[in-house]
Amino acid sequence: MSLAPRAVLVHRTTEYEELLARHGTHGQAAFFLAARGRSVDAVRERHERAHRALATVAGAVPLTWRQTRVERADLDRFLFGPEDVVVVVGQDGLVANAAKYLTGQPVVGIDADPGRNPGVLVRHRPDRARRLLPYAVAAGATVDELTMVEAVTDDAQRLLALNEIYVGPRSHQTARYTLEIDASELPPEAQASSGVLVGTGTGSTGWLRSLWEQRSSALALPAPSDARLAWFVREAWPSPTTGTGRVEGLLDPGQGLRLTVESDRLVAFGDGVESDALELTWGQTVRLSVAGPRLRLVH
Repeated sequence: MSLAPRAVLVHRTTEYEELLARHGTHGQAAFFLAARGRSVDAVRERHERAHRALATVAGAVPLTWRQTRVERADLDRFLFGPEDVVVVVGQDGLVANAAKYLTGQPVVGIDADPGRNPGVLVRHRPDRARRLLPYAVAAGATVDELTMVEAVTDDAQRLLALNEIYVGPRSHQTARYTLEIDASELPPEAQASSGVLVGTGTGSTGWLRSLWEQRSSALALPAPSDARLAWFVREAWPSPTTGTGRVEGLLDPGQGLRLTVESDRLVAFGDGVESDALELTWGQTVRLSVAGPRLRLVH
């Protein structure tokens, strides 16, 4: 007997809840902000909108389904099942936070605060959840399959991301490594920089795009469903032993970017989540490429 679908509602702690955790009471939080010329009212209003959206979505889950909730900070400890429908209630970035823990489950993005989010990934209003949830498990449901990026180390550590993976120093020190492109006639190049960013078409609207615009790059950034990646080296430094000849490019399916670490310690983390990082030590190699899994985002 197959299990009934389970709606997994992914959400995050609100700014107001963080203020209360830090200051203890509403009054103390209000005093803290007022002393800095700010009001707690707008923060509380956003908190209330987020909770109304979460309540609306929870109430829209079909009665025959199971449901549970998971906070962003607990995603790395949560076990998703094959029968899950993942309902992200929040911002676009929350979809990216959840994506790397999924294995093909359909994802419904609910915008908890319309007008404040771009809505690239959280495309739907809360009142559409009653129709969207049954649709997500119906035969013929339309989904966008979004490309993801992965980093795999030579000791088999693996990291997935929806937007981008950063490899570099945890602090403001210089990253030293040798960069090599699979199936390229170009020889490896020793580099010193502030890190390397490898991203997807979804990530091309965020951090990746800022680098692309900053250097007025002529690269054609991929679209979210393209099976290609773009990569940029940040602030490469020329010296007698390090070069700047390979600072940007595109990776096709099956092609990878290899970095061999020549610093005491570097990290690789995805989608800005530094707490879930791979630790890389001198002599290790990490390969970045298009990931096999894709994010299945419901229209």
